[in-house]
Amino acid sequence: MKSDAPKPIAEAILCTLHELGIQKKIRQYEVIELWETIVGEQIAKVTAAERIDDGKLFVHVFRAPWRNELVFLKKEVIAKINAVFHEEVVYDIIFR
Repeated sequence: MKSDAPKPIAEAILCTLHELGIQKKIRQYEVIELWETIVGEQIAKVTAAERIDDGKLFVHVFRAPWRNELVFLKKEVIAKINAVFHEEVVYDIIFR
């Protein structure tokens, strides 16, 4: 039996975003907005998440020694990002 009860607004918005195909783009934007929360204050002070293209996150690193350190932490940072969103939003990070 189909219910004619209205959907909660949050559910309706999520359905609309999915139907329009922009839900993934919004998730990617959220990664940039939540960068400091995800990586922590210390890393956020020396980096700036710039953009995401096809699952590749581009991060500007202000100090070369940190760039080298972050290359070693790349898999951990990717795992943290994807854990926050419970899906694979980022599969690679380019530190520059």
